[in-house]
Amino acid sequence: GVGMGMTAPVSITAFPAEDGSFQQKVKVSLRIPSQFQANPPCPTDESIKIEERQEMTIYSTQFGGYAKEADYVSHAAKLKAALGSEAAYRTDFYLCNGYDPPMKPYGRRNEVWFVKE
Repeated sequence: GVGMGMTAPVSITAFPAEDGSFQQKVKVSLRIPSQFQANPPCPTDESIKIEERQEMTIYSTQFGGYAKEADYVSHAAKLKAALGSEAAYRTDFYLCNGYDPPMKPYGRRNEVWFVKE
C-alpha cells in the first residue's frame, strides 16, 4: 500500500543454460528506496520477498538501447571473452541491470554483472 516510485537498477538474475540463453528460472530484484531501507513495508503478495544483497565485487559491461534477453546474452558472452580464463567469477548466474524507465527513448543504460568469486 506504499508507493515507492521507480527504482534503479532493476536487476534480473539470469541462470544461463549450456548455450548461454536464460533458463526459465529468473529472479527480478528492485532496490528499496533509501527512506524505506531501515524499515521496508511488508509485502502482501507471498511471491515477493525482501532480501538483503550482500556486498560484492563485480566485473561489468555497459550498453545502451532497449535491452532484450538476446542483448544481455550477447553482452555476457562479450564480457566472458574479454575476461578470458584469468578472472574468477560465478558462472552459475549473472546479473542483468536496467537503469531507465520504459518511456525513456534515448541514452538508456544497461549493464551485465559477473560476481567475482
